[in-house]
Amino acid sequence: QVQLVESGGGLVQPGGSLRLSCAASGSIFSIYTMAWYRQAPGKQRELVATITRGGSANYADSVKGRFTISRDNAKNTVYLQMNSLKPEDTAVYYCNARLGTQNFWGQGSQVTVSS
Repeated sequence: QVQLVESGGGLVQPGGSLRLSCAASGSIFSIYTMAWYRQAPGKQRELVATITRGGSANYADSVKGRFTISRDNAKNTVYLQMNSLKPEDTAVYYCNARLGTQNFWGQGSQVTVSS
């Protein structure tokens, strides 16, 4: 079992930045592929970014060049640095840990981009 707790969401103006954190506990964090998903009102949950246990990252086209995913295995934490935020980035952001068929989710963190 892995427990995931997100933090760092909030309200930001367009063009601003936020950093989300996801602290993991309960298992060996370093072996999991970690990811960030988001879900906007009335829309399906979508993949934002992933990072493998080896540190390889991939991004959705909509956030490439603006968002950066990283992990600190010593702190059991994965981050999502979000720059140049747009109103369409408004969503609840979820942290995910995956290993084979095991799949764990955090409770979500609200990000609102509005002037």
